[in-house]
Amino acid sequence: MTFATAADPRTAPWRSGRLAALLLCLALGACAGPGDFGRPRPDVFSQLVAPQVGFWSATFRGEAASHFRMTDDEEQLRDRAWRFIMPGHERSIFQGRVSDLAHSRILPVQLQSSAVSDYFNALTSGSYASQVSRYSRLAEDANADRLLIGPFRANAMRVVSADRVRMRTAEASPHVAPSQIDPAHARVVENEGLILWVCERVGFRLESYRYALANLVVEMPSREAIRAERAIMALEAEAGPLCKLPLIGVFGDGAVEGAKPPVVYKG
Repeated sequence: MTFATAADPRTAPWRSGRLAALLLCLALGACAGPGDFGRPRPDVFSQLVAPQVGFWSATFRGEAASHFRMTDDEEQLRDRAWRFIMPGHERSIFQGRVSDLAHSRILPVQLQSSAVSDYFNALTSGSYASQVSRYSRLAEDANADRLLIGPFRANAMRVVSADRVRMRTAEASPHVAPSQIDPAHARVVENEGLILWVCERVGFRLESYRYALANLVVEMPSREAIRAERAIMALEAEAGPLCKLPLIGVFGDGAVEGAKPPVVYKG
């Protein structure tokens, strides 16, 4: 596959259009109200523009991208994933915008922050009546994540089961046109990549919560730390089965044997 250089005039309209789409997405994301699963309420941009821009952006980066319509379970999987992909605290505004654009595939996932201190900094940036409020918020966030992992895992298992049927049919049925094989495989890669991404980000949240707890104890010790620690431990126990789901194994083809495949697309 060949790509045009940055100076190639043929790419100028695409680049300018992408920039306009990014600015529009940021503007709309800032004013949209909450919808299902905590996501911004659906609008014209999120439903029509962002998916198309994300598809072409992912294709340009060489990522798997399928033009197939999504099943109900695939749509719901992406909605449920949004919670874990976003930063753990709403005060991480800039990182929230980046993560939202990565979720729609407009931006690459690598632009997400990997600093475990982000959550602690956001948690302690506002005014609170006492340190108890900070510990309580930490415990509440960990508990909320724990309660949502189970439904996401069940959703993921349904998607993986359907993908197994999809691939068996695509490979064995004489009625499936050859032109349908690649989009089918790309959709399976997309779905599996999304599940791996959520597993990765849940692990990142656990690290962020533990960092926040340790630094809270150092800065303002409190008996409330026990409740927060128990909430984090419960989240860790619930997250374990998610990262052990029996996936098909199509994501990360070509990776070095024994190495963890890079999570480059997620939803």
